[in-house]
Amino acid sequence: MGLSLATAERWVRRWERQQERYAVDREERFTVIADMVEHIAASVAHRPLIVDLGCGPGSLAARLARRLPDADIVAVDRDPLLLELARTHHADAARYVDAVIGEHGWTEALDLDRPLDAAVSTTALHYLSPQTLRRTYGRLASLLRPGGILVNGDHLPQDDPQLAQIAEHIGLRRAERRRAFAHEDWSSWWTAIAEDPEMTDLYTEHQARRPPTGTDNAARLSVSAHVQLLRQAGFGHAGPVWQYGDSHVVVAIR
Repeated sequence: MGLSLATAERWVRRWERQQERYAVDREERFTVIADMVEHIAASVAHRPLIVDLGCGPGSLAARLARRLPDADIVAVDRDPLLLELARTHHADAARYVDAVIGEHGWTEALDLDRPLDAAVSTTALHYLSPQTLRRTYGRLASLLRPGGILVNGDHLPQDDPQLAQIAEHIGLRRAERRRAFAHEDWSSWWTAIAEDPEMTDLYTEHQARRPPTGTDNAARLSVSAHVQLLRQAGFGHAGPVWQYGDSHVVVAIR
């Protein structure tokens, strides 16, 4: 089921372009997350240990590896196709793990040998239900060292419905301006993948392992709801540190 490097490079490049349609100020958000991790890593004498939750084809892991070449990064995802793209195209960026975040035993699959310095994620935790998200936050709090951080970049609404509508509109307008540079969307990317003979086996496995229900259970949880769940999970401090429209970076400190 191995891919050629050329094939992986082509599909990851197309993934990066189509993601610009959805993730508002995507590169800036990646930079903010890397800034936070770099800040925390500067205070430790050991090799920083980072887990990337819902890594997809390795977009964030690769950027963190370039910023922190001495870090040990463990990248986890449930999608076999995206993981294979990551393993092939960003082979040296991380150790990739096939696991379903939030399911029983998923953190044991990470095979961590010491406490985490940071856990990061971008637009990946929104498929978890509030109950699973609370449990996942609690498990991550137990894996992080004191002073370690969880950094989550995602589209999170305000509590006030009118403010949430305005913030979403600002983000959508920004995305519309970016779409001039993104000629492919989510659906057409997956349609094209399905038509590539080299991707047939991986796409079949991807389809077989798709969750049976929708993946937007927690997508509309507000910023304050996430902060509350993080504090309930055992984080001493939690709150947003960056925002554009409804796109946020939320940081929680163990």
